[in-house]
Amino acid sequence: MSIAEMVAERSTCLRRHVGAIIVKDKRILATGYNGAPSGIVHCEKVGCLRETLKIPAGERHEICRGTHAEQNAIIQAATFAVNIGGATIYTTHQPCFICTKMLINAHIVKIVYRKEYPDELAISMLKEANIPSIKI
Repeated sequence: MSIAEMVAERSTCLRRHVGAIIVKDKRILATGYNGAPSGIVHCEKVGCLRETLKIPAGERHEICRGTHAEQNAIIQAATFAVNIGGATIYTTHQPCFICTKMLINAHIVKIVYRKEYPDELAISMLKEANIPSIKI
């Protein structure tokens, strides 16, 4: 988890710094942090639309410039043709519903997180998929 927290330091999000690492057989396969896509101006420079509109955490993800840490870790693995099926993800925050769906489809078998995130739909979907989600 300390490595995920170190990765989170690279985040450019104004609301929350999130880091994620995907691990299999005690080896780090991919990392990710939340921020704008490559080549796009970061929120640090242009501001946060969700903050301006006073949108609560866990709502209206679609208007955020940033890509979530879990998404970036999955994208990094795909970019370098790394199979993450059967792996565990360690993330500083409980994944949102969108990331949860991606993690299920990527065949992640366990989620370990440090801080809670207000997304009941994500929790119920993980239970339905029988994927352990452990807060440490």
